[in-house]
Amino acid sequence: MQNRTIARELALLILGQLQDRHAPEATTTEQLLAQAMASLNSHLRESLDQAAEELQQAQQALLDSELAEGQLPQVREHLRQGLERSEQVLNRLSSSLEYPRLLQLADQQDLRHWALLRAKAVAEAQPQLDQGIDAVMEGWRLTRLPRIDQDILRLAVVEIDEFQTPAAVVCNEAVELAHRYSDEAGRRMINGVLRRYTTAAAH
Repeated sequence: MQNRTIARELALLILGQLQDRHAPEATTTEQLLAQAMASLNSHLRESLDQAAEELQQAQQALLDSELAEGQLPQVREHLRQGLERSEQVLNRLSSSLEYPRLLQLADQQDLRHWALLRAKAVAEAQPQLDQGIDAVMEGWRLTRLPRIDQDILRLAVVEIDEFQTPAAVVCNEAVELAHRYSDEAGRRMINGVLRRYTTAAAH
C-alpha cells in the first residue's frame, strides 16, 4: 500500500516532465526519472519556504493582537489568524518530512517501473481520459483546472479503468496527492469529480 502510494506520486511527477504527452518516448526513461526526482527536491524546498513564510505571518498576527489591546473583536481576529497560520505551518512541515523518504524509496526499480507504466498509460490515452472526465465536470472543462489537478484526475481514472484498482482506494490516494500538491479548492474539485466519475462508471 505504502509503496503504491509513493509510486503514484512519482508517476504524477513524471507526467509533469512530459512536454508532449503524445510522444513520451522522445525523452528517455532515465531522463524522466531524474527530472521527477529533481521535482521532488524542488517541492521540498518550496514547502519549507512556504512554512517559514506562514510562520512569520502567524507571529505578525499575534503581535497585532497585542497592539489591539482593548479592542476585543480585533484581538480575536488576529488570534484566529495566528492559530490558523500556525496550523498550516504544522501541516506543511508534516508533509515535508515525507519528501526525504520519497526520494529514497523512489530510487527502487519496482517503484520506478510501476510509476512509468501509469505515466505512459496516461500519455497514450489522454484524449479519451479527458473526454471521460469532461463528461462529469458539470459545466467545467478539465483544461480549466491547474495542470497538476488535471494529472491527478487522469492518473486516478487510468488506475480505475485500465489497472482495475478499487475506486475507493484511488479516490483516497488522489485526494492525498491533492493535499500535497494542490489547494483546498483543488481537493474539493478532485474529490467531487472522481465521485461522479465512479458513480457514472458503475451504471
